[in-house]
Amino acid sequence: MWKKHPKALPFLFLSEMWERFGYYLMIGIFTLYLKDVKAGFAMTEKEASDLYGTFIALVFLTPFIGGLIADRYLGYKKSIVFGGILMGIGYFLMGVHDITVLYIAMTFVIVGNGFFKPNISTLLGSFYNNEKYKDKKDEGYNIFYMGINVGGFICNFFGAALQILLGWHWAFMAAGVGMFIGVIVFLLGTKHYVGHDQKKGVQEGDMPFYKIILFILLPSFIFGAIGWLVKGVASETNLNSSIFGSDSTDAFIFACIPIVFFYGTIYFKAKAEDKRSIGALLAIFGVVILFWGVFKLNGSALTTWADRYTDREVTGTTGQIVGKLKLAKEVEYKKESTELYDAQFRLQKVNGVVQKEVNYPLYFRNVAPEKLPAEGGKVHLWATNLSQSINPGWVIILTPLVVAFFSFLRIRKKEPSTPTKIAFGLLISALSVLIMIAAVKIGNNGAEKVSAWWLVANYGIITIGELFLSPMGLSVVSKLSPVNITSLMMGGWFLSTSIGNKLSGVLASMWDTYDDKANFFWVNFALLMFATVLMFGLVKQLNKVMKEKGIN
Repeated sequence: MWKKHPKALPFLFLSEMWERFGYYLMIGIFTLYLKDVKAGFAMTEKEASDLYGTFIALVFLTPFIGGLIADRYLGYKKSIVFGGILMGIGYFLMGVHDITVLYIAMTFVIVGNGFFKPNISTLLGSFYNNEKYKDKKDEGYNIFYMGINVGGFICNFFGAALQILLGWHWAFMAAGVGMFIGVIVFLLGTKHYVGHDQKKGVQEGDMPFYKIILFILLPSFIFGAIGWLVKGVASETNLNSSIFGSDSTDAFIFACIPIVFFYGTIYFKAKAEDKRSIGALLAIFGVVILFWGVFKLNGSALTTWADRYTDREVTGTTGQIVGKLKLAKEVEYKKESTELYDAQFRLQKVNGVVQKEVNYPLYFRNVAPEKLPAEGGKVHLWATNLSQSINPGWVIILTPLVVAFFSFLRIRKKEPSTPTKIAFGLLISALSVLIMIAAVKIGNNGAEKVSAWWLVANYGIITIGELFLSPMGLSVVSKLSPVNITSLMMGGWFLSTSIGNKLSGVLASMWDTYDDKANFFWVNFALLMFATVLMFGLVKQLNKVMKEKGIN
């Protein structure tokens, strides 16, 4: 397999695999750690989801700047190594149980990802510009993408075992070790990068970096500060009087205003021949925000579903094996002093202090009576963060099938256009939410736990939507962007992803406000169906623009 590709591919594949190992291990346990009353920060669902949403939003915002700096000043190799080291340090710092240190650690990861993520993909692409490898580009990226998902799949098993055996801090440290292994592997391939790590500098027609700072970054910081400081009307459900639910959400939304305005000016100031393609891209950016808003619930609301509403008991030989591998926790069915939760699993606090009661462990609150163990009996529960391996597992299984499906259609000249693929990706993703609505009904709105197969089915369907949409989005940006602003338009894709990630945090933070959890998922379904209808409405116009450009 490797012989047909550039010699750098195995090194980039393994570097990305280990980087994603660290990132997804951290993401898989992040909200669980924040909500842990004993060893975490005892955050409520709203507090943890809000912080999670802000975090992953900023993680996807910095690649725009990191890519530009690498392109013009640092080069790819230095940027990748610098970003990887920052992320590794950030993961290690997360193991320090202090809220201030946690924010510092998150900053390291956010900045580090901005330098690592866009540049390793760009470096890989530069090898396939060589005539010798041009026809292998799609295959090369498929192999590389598989590395991402192998890392995302295996990491949660390590995270679960280390957290159960040694505690949260060791799991975060494992993420840091994975990141540093990725950096070392990348450096081992240095000799193969020669001639492909050249700084491009500022090209004719590029926006000067000082203008990007003056017209995008600085206004964003100012607006973000205004959003943080400005208050709305206080109420029983909004004690801090934030406008959009929390100070961080206010700050993020305000910070996006100058950026969105900037991209609007790009469209209005564009040459006549570029206006239609820029408009098409901006329309796609707006639509995919809603996709990412629902898709990224995997680290928040769906993790909560796995933790509290899913039957995680493993019995018999399987239970013993999983227990010995430290992938399952042993929980005893007996009353003891524990945190107070209401019937909807909402943590009860008074003046910020967690309330206590004498009761059985939380897991047993919605186990069917006939499935409850005897008093003092013990059960093995597989670790919640293992549910985070379902999506990358499906990606590994389904990617070859989706690629083969489109190849089959291409041979028969029936392959849909890129915008059509995105539209169907949104529709398929919307259908996945119906699985969760059915799960809520089967479990009588959380009164009884449901099978883990509901989560597996949900992730399986939305993964198909992801494979239709995510690679296609990056492809259409590279195809439609005017040459002189390709970096800026790629930044627009990252911006839409970032806003979608923040929307995900906002949606998840509303979980506790829905007494009927089906309504939570109906809102997600409505958002995706709205995006689907909008995208299908745009398909004809987008196809026309792409045909004018001579692309599909």
